[in-house]
Amino acid sequence: MARTRTFTRWSPTTVPAVAGLSLILILGACSSAGSSPTEESTPSVAATESSAPSESAPAESQPATGEASVLVADSDLGQILTDADGNTIYFFANDEEGVSNCTGDCLANWPPVEASGTPSAADGVTADLGTMDRDDGTTQLTVNGYPAYYFAHDEAAGDTNGQGQGDVWWVFGADGEPIEST
Repeated sequence: MARTRTFTRWSPTTVPAVAGLSLILILGACSSAGSSPTEESTPSVAATESSAPSESAPAESQPATGEASVLVADSDLGQILTDADGNTIYFFANDEEGVSNCTGDCLANWPPVEASGTPSAADGVTADLGTMDRDDGTTQLTVNGYPAYYFAHDEAAGDTNGQGQGDVWWVFGADGEPIEST
Protein backbone atom coordinates (compact mmCIF):
# COMPACT_ATOMS: atom_id res chain seq x y z
CA MET A 1 0.00 0.00 0.00
CA ALA A 2 1.49 3.33 -1.05
CA ARG A 3 1.60 6.22 1.42
CA THR A 4 0.68 9.65 0.29
CA ARG A 5 1.99 12.80 1.89
CA THR A 6 -0.13 15.81 2.41
CA PHE A 7 1.55 19.20 2.51
CA THR A 8 -0.02 22.30 3.93
CA ARG A 9 0.36 25.21 1.59
CA TRP A 10 0.91 28.47 3.44
CA SER A 11 -0.29 31.64 1.91
CA PRO A 12 2.33 34.32 1.08
CA THR A 13 1.27 36.32 4.18
CA THR A 14 1.50 33.40 6.62
CA VAL A 15 5.30 33.05 6.54
CA PRO A 16 6.00 36.74 7.35
CA ALA A 17 3.32 36.68 10.06
CA VAL A 18 4.86 33.60 11.72
CA ALA A 19 8.35 35.12 11.43
CA GLY A 20 7.14 38.40 12.93
CA LEU A 21 5.43 36.65 15.83
CA SER A 22 8.58 34.62 16.50
CA LEU A 23 10.68 37.80 16.53
CA ILE A 24 8.29 39.48 18.97
CA LEU A 25 8.46 36.48 21.32
CA ILE A 26 12.26 36.37 21.17
CA LEU A 27 12.66 40.11 21.75
CA GLY A 28 10.11 40.03 24.57
CA ALA A 29 12.08 37.31 26.33
CA CYS A 30 15.33 39.24 25.97
CA SER A 31 13.92 42.51 27.26
CA SER A 32 12.44 41.19 30.49
CA ALA A 33 13.75 42.64 33.71
CA GLY A 34 14.80 39.17 34.82
CA SER A 35 18.35 38.04 35.30
CA SER A 36 19.02 36.32 32.00
CA PRO A 37 22.23 37.56 30.40
CA THR A 38 22.00 39.56 27.20
CA GLU A 39 24.44 41.16 24.85
CA GLU A 40 23.96 44.85 25.55
CA SER A 41 26.29 47.72 25.02
CA THR A 42 27.64 49.23 28.19
CA PRO A 43 26.80 52.89 28.47
CA SER A 44 29.37 55.29 29.79
CA VAL A 45 29.53 58.74 31.19
CA ALA A 46 29.70 61.20 28.33
CA ALA A 47 33.03 62.71 27.43
CA THR A 48 31.96 66.33 27.31
CA GLU A 49 30.52 68.44 30.07
CA SER A 50 27.10 69.93 29.45
CA SER A 51 25.04 72.34 31.49
CA ALA A 52 21.78 70.43 30.87
CA PRO A 53 20.94 66.82 30.05
CA SER A 54 19.90 65.99 26.52
CA GLU A 55 16.33 64.77 26.15
CA SER A 56 17.02 62.66 23.05
CA ALA A 57 19.92 60.43 24.15
CA PRO A 58 19.02 56.78 24.78
CA ALA A 59 20.12 55.02 27.95
CA GLU A 60 22.20 52.59 25.88
CA SER A 61 24.72 55.13 24.57
CA GLN A 62 28.08 53.87 23.38
CA PRO A 63 31.14 54.10 25.63
CA ALA A 64 32.95 57.42 25.45
CA THR A 65 36.50 58.38 26.14
CA GLY A 66 37.77 61.39 28.01
CA GLU A 67 36.69 62.99 31.24
CA ALA A 68 33.35 61.96 32.67
CA SER A 69 30.66 64.51 33.48
CA VAL A 70 28.09 64.05 36.20
CA LEU A 71 25.13 66.41 36.42
CA VAL A 72 22.19 67.09 38.71
CA ALA A 73 18.69 66.70 37.29
CA ASP A 74 15.34 67.46 38.85
CA SER A 75 13.03 64.43 39.11
CA ASP A 76 9.96 63.25 41.00
CA LEU A 77 12.45 61.81 43.52
CA GLY A 78 14.23 65.12 44.02
CA GLN A 79 17.62 66.13 42.62
CA ILE A 80 19.41 63.08 41.22
CA LEU A 81 22.70 62.36 39.48
CA THR A 82 22.81 61.75 35.73
CA ASP A 83 25.45 61.56 33.06
CA ALA A 84 25.78 64.37 30.51
CA ASP A 85 23.12 62.68 28.33
CA GLY A 86 20.58 62.71 31.18
CA ASN A 87 20.83 58.98 31.93
CA THR A 88 20.10 58.25 35.60
CA ILE A 89 22.94 56.88 37.75
CA TYR A 90 22.13 54.21 40.36
CA PHE A 91 23.50 52.87 43.67
CA PHE A 92 23.48 49.13 44.49
CA ALA A 93 22.99 48.44 48.21
CA ASN A 94 24.83 45.10 48.00
CA ASP A 95 28.07 46.82 46.94
CA GLU A 96 30.82 47.79 49.31
CA GLU A 97 32.85 50.96 49.07
CA GLY A 98 35.22 50.45 46.11
CA VAL A 99 33.86 46.93 45.41
CA SER A 100 31.24 45.99 42.81
CA ASN A 101 29.13 42.98 43.74
CA CYS A 102 27.09 43.23 40.53
CA THR A 103 28.65 40.61 38.27
CA GLY A 104 27.54 38.02 35.73
CA ASP A 105 23.79 38.11 35.02
CA CYS A 106 23.38 41.26 37.14
CA LEU A 107 25.36 43.28 34.58
CA ALA A 108 22.82 42.53 31.84
CA ASN A 109 20.31 44.78 33.60
CA TRP A 110 22.71 47.02 35.52
CA PRO A 111 25.68 47.96 33.32
CA PRO A 112 28.43 49.93 35.05
CA VAL A 113 28.89 53.60 34.32
CA GLU A 114 32.25 53.44 32.59
CA ALA A 115 34.63 56.35 32.81
CA SER A 116 38.10 57.22 31.61
CA GLY A 117 40.02 60.15 32.91
CA THR A 118 38.97 62.19 35.89
CA PRO A 119 35.21 62.49 36.48
CA SER A 120 33.97 66.06 36.64
CA ALA A 121 31.04 67.36 38.63
CA ALA A 122 28.73 69.99 37.19
CA ASP A 123 27.21 72.74 39.33
CA GLY A 124 25.06 71.32 42.12
CA VAL A 125 26.89 67.99 42.43
CA THR A 126 28.27 67.77 45.97
CA ALA A 127 29.07 64.04 45.82
CA ASP A 128 32.67 62.83 45.81
CA LEU A 129 33.33 61.42 42.31
CA GLY A 130 36.06 58.94 41.49
CA THR A 131 36.79 55.75 39.60
CA MET A 132 37.64 52.14 40.33
CA ASP A 133 39.06 49.32 38.24
CA ARG A 134 36.71 46.40 37.59
CA ASP A 135 37.83 42.78 37.34
CA ASP A 136 37.12 42.86 33.56
CA GLY A 137 39.66 45.67 33.08
CA THR A 138 37.18 48.52 32.63
CA THR A 139 37.09 51.62 34.79
CA GLN A 140 33.83 52.38 36.60
CA LEU A 141 32.59 55.68 37.99
CA THR A 142 32.26 55.82 41.77
CA VAL A 143 30.01 58.15 43.75
CA ASN A 144 31.08 58.68 47.37
CA GLY A 145 33.30 55.63 46.84
CA TYR A 146 30.50 53.31 45.65
CA PRO A 147 30.26 51.88 42.11
CA ALA A 148 27.72 53.60 39.82
CA TYR A 149 25.37 51.86 37.38
CA TYR A 150 22.74 52.45 34.72
CA PHE A 151 19.47 50.52 34.50
CA ALA A 152 19.20 48.86 31.09
CA HIS A 153 15.42 49.35 31.05
CA ASP A 154 15.56 53.13 31.41
CA GLU A 155 14.57 54.05 27.87
CA ALA A 156 14.97 57.82 27.83
CA ALA A 157 16.88 60.56 29.56
CA GLY A 158 15.42 61.17 33.02
CA ASP A 159 13.83 57.72 33.39
CA THR A 160 14.08 56.24 36.89
CA ASN A 161 12.58 52.81 36.18
CA GLY A 162 15.26 51.11 38.28
CA GLN A 163 14.33 52.98 41.46
CA GLY A 164 13.63 50.52 44.29
CA GLN A 165 14.17 47.39 42.18
CA GLY A 166 14.59 44.47 44.58
CA ASP A 167 14.78 47.00 47.43
CA VAL A 168 18.51 47.32 46.65
CA TRP A 169 18.73 49.71 43.66
CA TRP A 170 18.40 53.44 44.29
CA VAL A 171 19.14 56.65 42.44
CA PHE A 172 21.99 58.78 43.75
CA GLY A 173 21.02 62.17 45.14
CA ALA A 174 23.11 65.27 44.33
CA ASP A 175 25.06 64.64 47.55
CA GLY A 176 25.91 61.08 46.43
CA GLU A 177 23.63 59.45 48.99
CA PRO A 178 21.05 56.94 47.74
CA ILE A 179 17.47 58.21 47.67
CA GLU A 180 15.52 55.30 49.14
CA SER A 181 11.97 56.34 48.30
CA THR A 182 9.71 55.23 45.49
